[in-house]
Amino acid sequence: MRSFINVEDIGPLEKALAEAQEIKNDRFKYQHLGKNKTLMMIFFNNSLRTRLSTQKAAMNLGMNVIVLDVNAGAWKLETERGVIMDGDKSEHLLEAIPVMGCYCDLIGVRSFAGLTDREYDYAETVLNQFIKYSGKPVFAMETATVHPLQAFADLITIKEYFKPQTSNLKPKVVLTWAPHCRALPQAVPNSFAQWMNAADVDFVITHPEGYELDPKFVGNARVEYDQKKAFEGADFIYAKNWSNPGVTNPADYGKITSKDMSWTVDTEHMSWTNNGKFMHCLPVRRGLIVTDDVIESPNSIVIPEAANREISCSVVIKRMLEAL
Repeated sequence: MRSFINVEDIGPLEKALAEAQEIKNDRFKYQHLGKNKTLMMIFFNNSLRTRLSTQKAAMNLGMNVIVLDVNAGAWKLETERGVIMDGDKSEHLLEAIPVMGCYCDLIGVRSFAGLTDREYDYAETVLNQFIKYSGKPVFAMETATVHPLQAFADLITIKEYFKPQTSNLKPKVVLTWAPHCRALPQAVPNSFAQWMNAADVDFVITHPEGYELDPKFVGNARVEYDQKKAFEGADFIYAKNWSNPGVTNPADYGKITSKDMSWTVDTEHMSWTNNGKFMHCLPVRRGLIVTDDVIESPNSIVIPEAANREISCSVVIKRMLEAL
C-alpha cells in the first residue's frame, strides 16, 4: 500500500477488521517490521488524538518517529506555484517535500481545508504534492476532504459494540449534523460516509437542507432532512458539525448557514433511537454538538472510539511497511 486516503485503499473491509482485532490482541506482534525505519509526521494543523495515536502505533511497530509542526519551528512554506516569494514564506513546499523524504521511510500528512476555495480544497493540493514529490509512501492524518484513520477507527468501534438481533442483523448508523460556533471542514463526515457506504450497515445522513455533502461521499446513503425520522431505530448516532459544503450553492462553501440548536443531540434525541450508542470523533463542543448527559451516559462510546485510533493506524502503517 503506497498511499492511504480513501476506503478502497485498505482493500476488503472484513480482512482489515480482522487484522485490527489481531493487532488489538497483541499490539507489539509486528515490531520487526519497523526496525530501523522512520515515520515522519507532518502537521500543518493542530492535533491531539491523531498525533498521539499515530506516534504510538508507529512505536508499537518498532519505528522511529519524527514530528514536524510546520507552523511552529519550521520555515513558513509556500504552496502555490508561480508566485514571487517576497513575503513571509521562506521555503517552497516543492523543495521542502523531497528534503523531508530524504529523512524517512513513511510520511503522514495533516492539512486542513482553507474553506475559501472549494476547488483548491477538493483537489487535495497539499496532500497530492507530498504523494508526487516525496518519493515515499504517504498516508492522510486528515486532509482538506478526508480523515480515513478516524473513519476506520469508527468502523472498528461499531463492529465491537453492535450486538446483532434476529430482527436486526446489521446496525442502523446515522450521521447527524449538529450546530457549531466555527466553520469546520467536511473531512470527518466525508470519510465516515465513505466508509459506512462500504460497510454492511444501514446508513442514513441527516442535516438541514443546504448542507448536502459531496455526492461522491454520500454514495448510496439515504439522506433524511427530518432528524427525528432519521434517528428512529438507530443503533449508532454519529454527531458531527460541518460547514456548508457548497454543493447546492457554491457561494456558501465553508460558511455557517445554520445555527439551529434543535439539532443538538440531547436525551430526547437519543430516546428516538434503539438504545443507540453516541459517537463523536472529538474534540466536541458540549452544549452545541451534544449535551453533558448524553456524552457522559453509559451509551457514549467516544473514549473507546478514540482508543481505536491507535488500532486503525497500526493496521495502516503495518500494511505500508510490508509494502516497502
